[in-house]
Amino acid sequence: MAQIWPIGGGKGGSGKSFLTSSLGRLSAGMGKRTLVIDLDLGAANLHTLVGVPSPPKGFSDFIRKRIVRLEDTVVETPFENLFLISGAKDNFDIANLSYEQKIKTLRAITKLDYDPILLDLGAGTSFNTLDFFLISQHGIFITTPEPTSIENVYRLIRSIYFRQIRYCFTAGDFKALEEAVQEQFGDGAFNKPECMIKVIAQAYPEKYKQLQDEFNAFRFKLIINQVRKHDNAALGMQMSRMIEKHLGLNIEFAGNVAYDDHVHDAICQQVSFLDRYPCTKTASDLHAVGKQVVQNAGQQLMFQYM
Repeated sequence: MAQIWPIGGGKGGSGKSFLTSSLGRLSAGMGKRTLVIDLDLGAANLHTLVGVPSPPKGFSDFIRKRIVRLEDTVVETPFENLFLISGAKDNFDIANLSYEQKIKTLRAITKLDYDPILLDLGAGTSFNTLDFFLISQHGIFITTPEPTSIENVYRLIRSIYFRQIRYCFTAGDFKALEEAVQEQFGDGAFNKPECMIKVIAQAYPEKYKQLQDEFNAFRFKLIINQVRKHDNAALGMQMSRMIEKHLGLNIEFAGNVAYDDHVHDAICQQVSFLDRYPCTKTASDLHAVGKQVVQNAGQQLMFQYM
């Protein structure tokens, strides 16, 4: 069974695509047959970072039914063992996938024969982003040390938490849950995870047990990107503890990735940062993170729509 690693961040500029391409390169370099998929719908740029400036086919060909099977949209990259499904030629309206298109895509991804599969997701908390993230029990959150980026990635994590709850209820039961939370805790309480879980535990004990099992099965990781010397090196551990306290989710801090001006240079020159600047602190940090991902044990899929 393929290891699927969705990679998400709360805002643009956090380095999702750079991290995805770097982890893909490291995985491929360790002999893993690795696939990276650009699911930053409408704003794709992963193809540039893996050395494929003009992909001949991509994700939109599958969505528009010009290509029947998702695996037939895969293209080779210049790097051995590294393959790409690009979003380079996607129309802007592809960001608004219909429910049927999304389900079709989710099912197709789970059937791809690569190990691992890395998903470069769009920024923010759209339902598409949340559902792609929840395709797997594993996933990577990435943020920079700036307060706005931290706030946005926490909002993403909390949205994924709420989305998982939503999966457990029919539309009618979910509406009843919302009303019960508001009645017990007041207006706005439905947006507070601790209030929602208390009501679920009281009114829906079986679903509460199911949710606790699902939350405990998550094996998410958090990476702090673009860390400078004056930044708080313990920020990631502090965030992990805060998330566990307020949401009950165990998110492992996977490490800091140092800021380096050479990243910008490598992207502008369209060369691999890891190849051009292998002796930098940033490259060393990426290797440490990549080792965790590639050597991680296989996982069960969380795909909800089979």
